[in-house]
Amino acid sequence: MQTQVKDEQIFEIALNLIPKIGPAVYRSIIAYTGSAKSFFEMPLGKLSKIPKINKNLLSFRNETSRFLKEAETIQNNCLKRNIDIITFSDKNFPQRLKGLDDCPMMIFKKGNTQFNPSRTIGIVGTRNVTEYGKRITRKIVEDLAPYKPTIISGLAYGVDIEAHRSALALELPTMAVLGSSVEQIYPALHKNTAESMMEAGGLLSEFPPGTVMHPTNFPKRNRIIAGLSDALIVVEAAKKGGALITAEIAYSYNKEVFAVPGNLQAPFSEGCNNLIKSMKASIYTGPKDLEESLSWSKVGQKGEHTNVWDLSAFNHEEQEIISLLQIKKEVEIDVMALELNTSVSTLAMQLLNLEFQGFIISLPGKRYKLKMT
Repeated sequence: MQTQVKDEQIFEIALNLIPKIGPAVYRSIIAYTGSAKSFFEMPLGKLSKIPKINKNLLSFRNETSRFLKEAETIQNNCLKRNIDIITFSDKNFPQRLKGLDDCPMMIFKKGNTQFNPSRTIGIVGTRNVTEYGKRITRKIVEDLAPYKPTIISGLAYGVDIEAHRSALALELPTMAVLGSSVEQIYPALHKNTAESMMEAGGLLSEFPPGTVMHPTNFPKRNRIIAGLSDALIVVEAAKKGGALITAEIAYSYNKEVFAVPGNLQAPFSEGCNNLIKSMKASIYTGPKDLEESLSWSKVGQKGEHTNVWDLSAFNHEEQEIISLLQIKKEVEIDVMALELNTSVSTLAMQLLNLEFQGFIISLPGKRYKLKMT
């Protein structure tokens, strides 16, 4: 069984190595062929009939052996380094990312981080954080602790590392999205913090082991931070920089974006103030802002409805449906079928069964949501 899983994973990695295969093409391929392995073994005549496949893409067949060999090398390197490979079709792939047009097709992780926690908060800001920014970052994480979110940031100098360390001090899980591969900690000074994150959190990256670090990697990783976050908080940011890129991306994803207002004469408040002025971010004044926007309440608070489910009571397909609805809140059946790689007719039967049992509610427009527990 393990050999079969390993074999299929090599084909999935190889599929991700083919240039110009993005999320839309990947979904089309898997929906039509059933698996990455089938895609590589299917006759060219049948492959040409797959929607979104063109002749240029089919030229990959001339290099199939190279892609498979490179995929096997990546898999072996990860096994040696205790790095997990999570491909798009893996049940553990982050559901928050799956619906994004620029979703990564493969993620590498180290640690025990859960990619689909019930609550996530991204915290970003300038590398040149002021003492005020450090205090505010610590205060934000401290105020969020009763809600038990996973704290997400980029392990960079400044606000990022302050957010990670504050989460660790309060025993909150924290994930770092890297612009390097997960075995190459950057900056190296944060290696001890990264190692401390492994037990209840960890590191993730879309770059395989051995990837040469390049400045363009960091804007790419910003979209993953934005995509994984239920809400993004920008603490301090100059007029230009990575934190503002992350905020812009989160805004384009229809995520809740907050910015901490600052001194009008302070250069590292200019970015935050402009986000608020342009209405791309709400003013962050405290955890109540998140409560109202995300409908959160403190874990353990009387009368709270957190929708934390014991998924062991459900079969695999039901677990996937519930996990998706926990993250997306309300989803149309067509979108759900696409993200879960199943047919609408099969999904409709599963949804009907969950509805009869009182776990979900159907809404107008063939939309579904979880029933509050």
